[in-house]
Amino acid sequence: MKRSTVRVPARATGAACVAALAVAGLAACGDPADGGTSAEGDGDGPVEIEVWTWAQGYDKAAEAFNAAHDDVQVTFTEIEPGSKGGYDKIRNAIKADSAPCLAQVGYETMPSFVSEGNLLDVTDIASPDADAYAPAGWSGVTVGDRVYGAPQDQGPMVLFYNKDVFEKHDIEVPTTWDEYRAAGEKLKKAGIALTGTYEDYDYTGFAWQAGAPWYSVADGQWSITNDSPENQKVADYWQGLIDDGLVGAGIWSDEWAAGLSDGSIATIAGASWFKGILKDSAAASAGQWAVAPLPTWEAGDEVTGNVGGSSIAVLAGCENPEAAWEVAHFMATDTTAADAVIEAAGTLPASVDGLTSELLTQGDDYFGGQVVDEVIIEASADVAGDWQWGPGVSTLTSTFAADMKKAYAKEGDATISGALASSKAATADALAQQGIDVGE
Repeated sequence: MKRSTVRVPARATGAACVAALAVAGLAACGDPADGGTSAEGDGDGPVEIEVWTWAQGYDKAAEAFNAAHDDVQVTFTEIEPGSKGGYDKIRNAIKADSAPCLAQVGYETMPSFVSEGNLLDVTDIASPDADAYAPAGWSGVTVGDRVYGAPQDQGPMVLFYNKDVFEKHDIEVPTTWDEYRAAGEKLKKAGIALTGTYEDYDYTGFAWQAGAPWYSVADGQWSITNDSPENQKVADYWQGLIDDGLVGAGIWSDEWAAGLSDGSIATIAGASWFKGILKDSAAASAGQWAVAPLPTWEAGDEVTGNVGGSSIAVLAGCENPEAAWEVAHFMATDTTAADAVIEAAGTLPASVDGLTSELLTQGDDYFGGQVVDEVIIEASADVAGDWQWGPGVSTLTSTFAADMKKAYAKEGDATISGALASSKAATADALAQQGIDVGE
């Protein structure tokens, strides 16, 4: 039986959004009453909510919503991934007052979208549903203390390791970063790299785990904090692995994929979605790999980082944010909708109900029959809770990645610490050009 949805006023105030951004020291949001073409029905028909996403499976999630509802119906459009044109399409549509009510936005991009006035504050509507989501997901849709969308997926970090290589060289699965380094030293003697290089978002997960956020906001002002003492600790650790020759080819390179396939690269310390990347990049080593919790700084700790994840965000100009939230929340929490995305995209749900999917309880032949999602789901509950993304993150990560390449190549005096400093300076300059001042 379809659910009935109470109709709500066509226009919603943007006052709460403006107030929130004033506190956060950002530019004001657009008022949804200023335009927008999101259909709201003609008085007799259902409210129509349009959603744009790039991840696979959301077309089926939209169908599931429509089958369960009478008074609200979803129109689905697939767009290019955000970094490949999707975000520009969303921004241009908002400027032209032709945007949908909902669109997929990565957690790392949300503060930039907020600062540009592209998202609608739905805190009052969404907050009653906060407990339906994993902490990392809810944190991802929160800027300052305001909420701008429904979390859809997440990327808790775990350790992928070649169990055949570890067994051959009599190496125990490391549970701490000290043990991880020791494993690398032993592998080096056998001509095997401990892992590949990590350059941008993939590296941020290590900082996240260590309680070393790259942004903070206080007294109405953003600060870029990626050079904090906590971040220096993480940088010094990875710099030591580089200096001692324990790190191999850069991830995403052909050399990296070859190393994963032939056993010359032994681990990936990375987000849960590397499960699919590993299968695609190293099909020849099927059956050799396993998954374990990410090593920690102190023995016995149960904490990890997160890399990636996205929301279905409510865009500025949406004329019916209550109905939009209902759609976005359903797509994340309804088991039929969540299963459609799991099956098509291979992502890990950000909702509590989504994590109960039977699709996540199956043994995986690639990993020798291990139920790897059990480890991943446990990791999702251990994600550190003090991470903060901020505006200008694309400049921050791209500059960091470029200078990290120099550190890995040992060019001159390039170091990870230097990459942190240069990326901070570049981002502060970029934000200043946008009229956003940053603190020390």
